[in-house]
Amino acid sequence: YMQVKVLGCGGGIGGNMRTTALLLDDDVLIDAGTGVGDLSLEALLKIDHIFVSHTHIDHIGFIPLLLDTVMGLREHSVTVHATCEVIDILKQHIFNWLVWPDFSKIPNSALPFLIYNEIKVGQSVQINHKTITVLPASHVVPAVGYLLDSGPGSLVFTGDTAGGEDFWQAVNQVNNLKYLIIETAFSNAEAHLAILSKHLCPDTLAMELSHLKSSPQVFITHLKPGEDSTIMQEIAANPATMHCIALRSQQVLEL
Repeated sequence: YMQVKVLGCGGGIGGNMRTTALLLDDDVLIDAGTGVGDLSLEALLKIDHIFVSHTHIDHIGFIPLLLDTVMGLREHSVTVHATCEVIDILKQHIFNWLVWPDFSKIPNSALPFLIYNEIKVGQSVQINHKTITVLPASHVVPAVGYLLDSGPGSLVFTGDTAGGEDFWQAVNQVNNLKYLIIETAFSNAEAHLAILSKHLCPDTLAMELSHLKSSPQVFITHLKPGEDSTIMQEIAANPATMHCIALRSQQVLEL
């Protein structure tokens, strides 16, 4: 049994919109966008692991603030799980003493606040009763998706991705798939922007979902502020995607 709470799933901020973060039970984050900021201090202190899909600010923006908040109040380090490319970007551009302190060296290198764990596509990490498997993804920066498996059921989170053959091949091997969270950031009118930025629009979402062999509940994430209703109307108008539902902040999915 595993609980996935959606802390944020927006393609921007404003009003009640929060950017991407999923909380697994109470100890694991998948991405750490602005939705993390709504957690209580008590809840923040329970987070031991953060899995990063890619390094765009809407997915990592609250990792530095989370670490700064909890360190000194907890004894154990927080582990950030990511591919070597993602870890390099975090080290070079975020935890570099210019944007934020290097928490992998504080208070000292032997007992740091932050530990990096390098993961690879296809690899699974076991945390308590949860198995988290790294899926291939195609984006404008190095990126992955994640398969979250509780045993009885599983959820696939695509990250920000335009899908791809390797991705769907991996997803179609999952025999207990209950939920698929996939992004659609642009409306069909902005299809050219979606292609350039390796995001989806409703038309390309339909093309991607045509590769899916099973029938999980499909949730749409990363809707752009102000365009969300247009995007969902276009998704609802296509028979291939009409059963997709917009993911919403604070929603809880049980596996």
